[in-house]
Formats: sequence, C-alpha cells, structure tokens
Amino acid sequence: MATQETFSRLELDERGVAWLTLERPEVHNAFDDHLIAELNAHLERLHAAAASGEVRVVVLGSEGKSFSAGADLNWMKRMVEYDLDGNLADSRKLSALMHGLDTLPCPTLCRVQGAAFGGAVGLAACCDIVVASEKARFCLSEVKIGLSPAVISPYVQRAIGSRQMRRYALSAEVMDAPTALALGLAHQVVAPEALDDAVSAMLETLLAGSPQAQRATKALLAEVARAPDSDATREHTCTVISELRVSDEGQEGLASFFEKRRPAWTQPSAPHDRPSDAEPRS
Repeated sequence: MATQETFSRLELDERGVAWLTLERPEVHNAFDDHLIAELNAHLERLHAAAASGEVRVVVLGSEGKSFSAGADLNWMKRMVEYDLDGNLADSRKLSALMHGLDTLPCPTLCRVQGAAFGGAVGLAACCDIVVASEKARFCLSEVKIGLSPAVISPYVQRAIGSRQMRRYALSAEVMDAPTALALGLAHQVVAPEALDDAVSAMLETLLAGSPQAQRATKALLAEVARAPDSDATREHTCTVISELRVSDEGQEGLASFFEKRRPAWTQPSAPHDRPSDAEPRS
C-alpha cells in the first residue's frame, strides 16, 4: 500500500521545542484541504503535549523562499464547484486551524522568511511572537479575487487594530517587513542571514521562563482580552497570581531568585539547530 504524501512535519527536540514546518516549497507552501487536515491533526497532538508540559514552545515555519502563498490554486478551483454547505464545511476546517494555533497553551513563535499572503497572514497573527526576515512580505490579498479575509479577520485585526485592518483588508496592499513591524504584525525584523539566530535567541528567552507560569499567563491574557475590566476578571487575576505563588514552580522560581541560581526548569544551553531529518517525526 502506497504511503500517503505529507506536506508538513512535526518534530520535538530535547528541550521540549516542537517544530511545526510546512513542506510544500514547490508551490510556495500554499495550503489546501490536505495540508489543513494535517496541521489540525498536529495541533491536536500539540494541545495535549503542551498542556502536559511535554512541549514548552512551538515554532511554526516553512521550507523554501516563501512562508506561505495562502490558498493553493488547485484547491481554489475545486472550491468553485462546491455548494454553500461544502464551502461552509471547508471554511470551518480552516477556522479550526486558526483557533487551534491561537489557543495552544504554550508560547508560539512564527518564523517568516518570505511572502506570507492571504491565510498565511492569519497563521502569523495567531502566533504569540513573529520573527521575520527583511525579505518578508505580508498581504491580505483576498479582495483582489472577489473574496474576503473572513476566517482570519479576528486574529489579524487583533494584531494590527481595526483602523489598519480596514485599510489593508480593503486595499490588499503588500506590507513590507518594516510596515508589518510598525503595525504589530511582526515583533522583530532581521537580515535574512540572521533569521535563524534571531529565532534561536528568542527560543532561549522563552525557555528561561517557567512553563507553568507561561501557560497560566497565556490563558490569563485571553481572559483579560474578553472582559478587561469586569469584577470577574479582576478576581480571576488575583486567583491566578495567588495560585502561582503557592505552586511548586512558583516557590522554586522565588527561591532561585533569592538564592541567585538558575531555576530547576532551565537547562544548560543546547545547540540551536533545528532537529535533523534523522530524528523522529510525524
């Protein structure tokens, strides 16, 4: 029986860093229903692994010169033949992908080396931190072909604000890397040859934090965004910090600070290279 072709890979290194990589460079990592299904399956595994502490950080990236061109042309041709119900089912799978990435319990880091168009802008916006090459380009291109950045709009608008979203969603202008940085879509822009070092440096920064505190903080920030000044939210913030203070990691973090030593969850610096193809993958 022939092995089914895959378009992405998921690798876990010894530090608890999961590398989720798009592998369709021949079509600029455009996504179709097959890739979306793969990524949803990966994210289901990552949710469980991050909640248990097995995965500490997820890095989303891709092979080739482009991050992702958005929707695959052949997939779009097939969608033309779908009725309304078929299009709804298809859109819900993409929505599940964005929601799954956005709600991962652990920190997420997006590596953008080139063009990120259409739905790929949503992938970046769903990640906590975006490190981009100076060659990166972002574009909400949907209106140029009679569509809308509908499914990704909650995440992109949250990243760049409603005023800027109106401009770029309606104009379909290409944002260069400095513009993406100024708008808040990217957090750091570096020379192409410095991209992997910048990703590695950010990983080291994230791995220095308490895994439990990072999970709690990410969940807390989502709650605060929903109701920033409600009585329930204020009480929730008090509960979170109180529970962390009396937890094992909270006690260890405070003790290590006062004793001027590394906390137990940190490890000596490991090689910054991404896992090799010889390592287990799924």
